Amino acid sequence: MFAALADATRRDVIRRLGRGPTSVGDLAREFPMTLPSFMKHVRTLESNGLIRTVKVGRVRTCVLNRERLALVDDWLAEQRAMWEERTDRLENLVDELMEEKR
Repeated sequence: MFAALADATRRDVIRRLGRGPTSVGDLAREFPMTLPSFMKHVRTLESNGLIRTVKVGRVRTCVLNRERLALVDDWLAEQRAMWEERTDRLENLVDELMEEKR
């Protein structure tokens, strides 16, 4: 999932779909690449479960999978809390060392 989100184009697609579902054609118009190249990004996002596509007639619509994206958010929140705790401990240690020097 993180590999899929590592690409700026795919992050932009996720950001755009956060505003609501849209067709692949409308999405593709926002990016300076050919439709086949853009479809590779769509397939990567879809294969990682970050988006779903639904085809009705000739129109394929992309929908953000918010539940799957929430997994990333949960993991990032855990990492943020862990690193904040570590930096707080480091700050306390530095403060104690500075006090000892005085």
